[in-house]
Amino acid sequence: MTFRQFAFRNVSRNTRLYTAYFLSSMFTVMVFFTFSIFAYHPVLSGGQIHSSAALALSVSKWVIYVFSFFFVLYSMSAFLQSRKREFGLMMMHGMTVRQLRRMIFLENMIVGSGATVSGIGLGVIFAKGILLAGENVLALNKPLQFYFPFKAMGVTLISFLLLFVLISLFISTVLRSGKLITLIQANRQPKPEPKASLLLSLLVVLLLGVSYFLSLRASGLAVVLLLAPVVIMVSVGTYLLFTQLSVYLIRKLKAREGLFWHKTNMLLFSDLSYRMKDNARSFFLVAIISTVSFSAIGALYGFQSMINGTLTQKNPYLFTYLSADGDSKAQAHVQLIDQSLAQAGIAAEPLSLKINYYKAADSSQTLALVKQSDYNRIAGLMGLTPIRLATGDGTAAIVDFGLSRKGEELLHQQVKLQSGMDIEAEQAVVSSAIRAVSGYYVVPDERIGTLGQPFKVSRYYAWHGAAGQHGVQQVGELLTSKLPYDEHATFYALEYQTSRTNDYFGPVMFIGFFVGIVFFVSAGSFLYFRLYSDLDEDKQKFKAISKLGLSDKELGRILNRQISLLFFAPIVVALVHGAVALTALSHMFQYSIFRESLLVLGLFFFIQVIYFFIVRLFYTRQIRSALTG
Repeated sequence: MTFRQFAFRNVSRNTRLYTAYFLSSMFTVMVFFTFSIFAYHPVLSGGQIHSSAALALSVSKWVIYVFSFFFVLYSMSAFLQSRKREFGLMMMHGMTVRQLRRMIFLENMIVGSGATVSGIGLGVIFAKGILLAGENVLALNKPLQFYFPFKAMGVTLISFLLLFVLISLFISTVLRSGKLITLIQANRQPKPEPKASLLLSLLVVLLLGVSYFLSLRASGLAVVLLLAPVVIMVSVGTYLLFTQLSVYLIRKLKAREGLFWHKTNMLLFSDLSYRMKDNARSFFLVAIISTVSFSAIGALYGFQSMINGTLTQKNPYLFTYLSADGDSKAQAHVQLIDQSLAQAGIAAEPLSLKINYYKAADSSQTLALVKQSDYNRIAGLMGLTPIRLATGDGTAAIVDFGLSRKGEELLHQQVKLQSGMDIEAEQAVVSSAIRAVSGYYVVPDERIGTLGQPFKVSRYYAWHGAAGQHGVQQVGELLTSKLPYDEHATFYALEYQTSRTNDYFGPVMFIGFFVGIVFFVSAGSFLYFRLYSDLDEDKQKFKAISKLGLSDKELGRILNRQISLLFFAPIVVALVHGAVALTALSHMFQYSIFRESLLVLGLFFFIQVIYFFIVRLFYTRQIRSALTG
C-alpha cells in the first residue's frame, strides 16, 4: 500500500467526520461557480444589459471565496482535534512529523479536490435551471441562454484548488509534534471544573439589555449612529453569554438537589458546563454568523417590500404630474398624457388641484396648503376618509404619507405666517391622497383667501386607475423619456418606476440570499464538527453508564437534550439578535417589516429543525452501535 493509498483510506474511514465538511465545501464551490456563470455570461459580461449586476455578482463570489478560506481553516482545526488519538497512535508506530504533515496535506487535498469537482459538476447540471431562475430574479428583459461555462469552470477550479493547497500547507506547517502529544495526554487527564464570574455574568445582562433597549427605542438616523456601539456590545455580550452566564446558570441548577437528582438530569448536568465551556467559541461563532445571515436576508427581503410598499403608498396613481410656477408647457404635457392613455386604451380618471405655498413669519419653514374641498374630492374618489375641520380661525389638519413623523411633530403647534395669520393643526392624518408633498396643511376653503398672497403655487395632476392594466408600464416609460423632471415640472409613472426599482434590486436580493445561505450552511457545519469531535468520548461514557442499568429510552432522552442544546442554543440567540436588528431597521424607515422578518426567521428555524433531526438520527445510531458492539 502506497502512502497516497493510505491517505485515501484514512478519508474513507472517517466518512462521518468528513461528510459535513465535504458537503459544505461542495455547496460553497457550487455557489461560487453559480455566480461565475452569471458574471461571465455573454449577455451580462458583454455589457448589453445590467453591467452593474454582473459586477456585483463577480464581487460577491470573491466575498464567498474569502469566507471559504476561514471556513476550511476552522474545519481542518476541528479534524485535528477529533483525530488527536489516531495521530498519536500513528506516531507511536513510527510515523514521523514530516509524514504526518504530508498525510494531512494529502487528505485535505483529496476532500478539497472532490468537493471542487463535485461543486462544479452540480453547477453544470443545474446551470440551465439556475440561469432561468436568475433571469426572473434579476428581472432581465433579454433571456439568458444556456452556454457551456468554460471560463467559470476554469476560474472556480483554479481558485478552490489553490485555496485547499494553501490551507493544507498552512495546517501541515503549523502542526507540531509537541502540541500533538500534549493533546493526546490531555485527553486522559481530568478537566478542571469550569468556573464562571458572577460579575461577568451580570455584564452579559447589562450589555445585551442596553443593546436591545437602544435598538428598539431608536428611530430614523439614530439607528445608523447606534449601529457600531450596539454591534460591539452584542458581540461581547454574546461571547460572555456562552463562556460565563451559561456556565454560571448551569452550576446554579446543579446546586438544586431536587432538580439535579431527578431521573437522568444528573447525567445531563454533570458534563453540561464542560460542554458549554468547550463549545463557547463555536457557539459564539455560529450565533454571530447566523445573526448576520438572518439580518442580511431579512433586511433585503424587507427592504424590497418596503420599496414597493412605499412607492404604492406614496403614489396610488398610475401617473402624476406636478407643475410649478414657470412651467409654460403644463397644458401641453397634460394633453400628451391624456392622449397617450386614450391611444393605449387605459382607463384612468384625471384629477387636479392647487397647492399654495406660504412662508412662515421667521422664514424658517415653508408651508404647503390645500383646500379642504379639493382634498375631500380626491379622497372620495380614492375611497379615503374625508377630513372634517372645526370652524374657527387657524384650524387645519396636517397630512403626511405615514413614512415620517412630521404630522405628529407639527400637531398643535401654532405657526405664524408672514401675512400675520396663524395656522394650527388640530389633527394629524396619514393619507396617500396627494403625493406631491408630505406634511401639507388642509385648511377650510374660506381660509385660503384670508392668508394673503402665496409666494408659490403648484398645480397637481393625477390619473387614477386600476393597477396592472395592459400597456401602463410601456406608456409610462415613453412619457418618462418625453416629459421633464426638474424644478419646474415633475412627471412620475408608478408601474414603470416600480419596475425599474425591482430591476436594480433583483441582483442585490439574488446575491444576498445566496451569501446568507452559504453563511448559514457553514454555521450548521460548525455545530456538526463540534458534535462529532466529542463522539469518541460519548461512546466511552455511555458504554460505561449503560453497564449501570441505563435504559435505551433514557439514553435517547439524554442524547436528545444534549444535541438540542448544542444545535438550538446559538440559533435561538441568533434569532433573538436578528429579530431585534430587523425591528430596528423597521424603525429606521418607519415601515413595518414584521411579516417579512417572521417569514425569514421562521424559515431558517425550520431548516435548523430539519438539520437537527437528521444529525440526531445518525449520531444516536453511532452511540447505540458502540453500546451493542
